[in-house]
Amino acid sequence: MMRTSQETLRTIPLLTPLNEDEIRALGNLLRERTYPRGSIIVAQGDLGDALFLIKSGQVKVAVFAEDGREVILSVLGDGGFFGEMALLDDEPRSAHVIAMTDAVLWQLRREDFRNRLRSSPEVSIALLREISRRLRRADETIASLALLDVNGRIAHLLLELAREEGGVRIGRKLTHATIAQMVGASRETVSRTMRSLVLRGVISVNRREITLNDLSALRLAAQRA
Repeated sequence: MMRTSQETLRTIPLLTPLNEDEIRALGNLLRERTYPRGSIIVAQGDLGDALFLIKSGQVKVAVFAEDGREVILSVLGDGGFFGEMALLDDEPRSAHVIAMTDAVLWQLRREDFRNRLRSSPEVSIALLREISRRLRRADETIASLALLDVNGRIAHLLLELAREEGGVRIGRKLTHATIAQMVGASRETVSRTMRSLVLRGVISVNRREITLNDLSALRLAAQRA
C-alpha cells in the first residue's frame, strides 16, 4: 500500500521532532521533483537556495579533483536530505549531488523554510542537531582517512553506514567502485578486503544489502592507527 506524503515525511529523521500539524504545514511547502539516474541534481559552485529531501531513490554527494578523479563524500537513500547549508547561508554549493538511481525528491525553498521557522522553531533545532551530527561524522571520516589503513577505513565506513540506518544492515546499494571512492582506495583493494570480510564471516553480502555479523571485529579494525 502506497504511503501518503505525510507518512513519508514522518520517516525522515530531520522531521521526527515535529507534530502532525507541523508535518502537514511543512508538506504543503514542498515541491516534488523527479531525476533520472545519472543526472546532476545540484552542481558544485552553483548558488543554493533549497533543501532536498529524498522521497525515493539513491544519490551520491561528490567532489571532483582537477585531474577528474571523483571522491564520494556520502551516499544517501530514502529519508535522507542534502543542501541544508543553503537554508542558513548564501554560499555556493560545496559539492555535486548526482542521482545514482531514478530519484524522487522534495524541494524546500529557503524563503519558505525561513518563514516556517517563525511558527515552528523545532525545525531549526532539528536542523542544527543534524548539522552537528554531520560535522562530527566529517571529523571522524577525516581522522580515519589520515590514521587508518584501507581495512580500517572500510570497517569505519561500514559501521557508520549501518549506524545511520539504525542497525546492522546497509540497504544502500554500494558497488566496490563506490566504496573505493569513499575511502580513497583502488577498487581492486576494496574487492579483496570485502571478500576477506565475507570469508571470515564478519559481513554477509547479497544483492539487496550488506549485513554486519561481527561488530567487534569491525570496531577493532576501525580503531587501529
